[in-house]
Amino acid sequence: MAHITSFEVGHCAHPACMVQRGAGFASCLFPARAYLIEAAGSGCERRWLWDTGYSSHFHDHTRDGLFSIYRHVTPVNFDSAQSLRLQLKARGIAPADLDGLLLSHFHGDHIAGLRDFDAVPMVCSGSGWNATRTLRGISALRKAFVPGLMPADFEQRISFVESFVAVELPAALAPFTHGRVLPGSDGEVLLVDLPGHAAGHLGAFVATRDGWELLASDAAWTHANYRELQRPSRLAYLIMDDACAYDRTLQMLHELDRAGGAAIRLTHEEAIA
Repeated sequence: MAHITSFEVGHCAHPACMVQRGAGFASCLFPARAYLIEAAGSGCERRWLWDTGYSSHFHDHTRDGLFSIYRHVTPVNFDSAQSLRLQLKARGIAPADLDGLLLSHFHGDHIAGLRDFDAVPMVCSGSGWNATRTLRGISALRKAFVPGLMPADFEQRISFVESFVAVELPAALAPFTHGRVLPGSDGEVLLVDLPGHAAGHLGAFVATRDGWELLASDAAWTHANYRELQRPSRLAYLIMDDACAYDRTLQMLHELDRAGGAAIRLTHEEAIA
């Protein structure tokens, strides 16, 4: 069975009501989490990262100019000692020890550390990358995409989830029905579409000792979003890739949670008490 380790890699601040209606205007801290997935697929230990959180590269590419708006709208707190690469090093894990880096989507708080992992293969949604890769200027800013965060050789290292083997999911994971097997995981990591928040937004069902866990990234921002269907602010919907799809995904998370089929992990969970 696989094991998941959570890392907090910086945080941003934002009014609570933006992510949960009725939560008030007080500024809350939203951790940017990354996850290490360790599995014994194919008889040998394999390691993948799920997103990267922030890094010093985010400050470098949002210090001035148009993209400085990004850091002013969502003020970021990040210390270089928090970098994911250094946190992994403290555990004795180097980039060369990783089998891949899995990208849920292309927002800055999820990809800022990509340049810290030279030569590591990457996985993402092909449709998501095709919708994002040419964005520049205002169009990129509106989608929270900072082009300077992408490694120059990104397209030489990327594999698209659409090319992976499609399978039916276990009945316990309903209402989710289909996913794709992460190569090398022996079926312990199943990638699924969680549309709405961003183009090509992905999640991952991971089979752990404690049962299935879903890395749901930004498919919700707080537990109340899907447990009580307390939706984000209407203003937050303006930055959604597809607001209707986002609501459908929330409903699916709601049903999954009520049935107890999988524990749900969010990138920014527990941001609101």
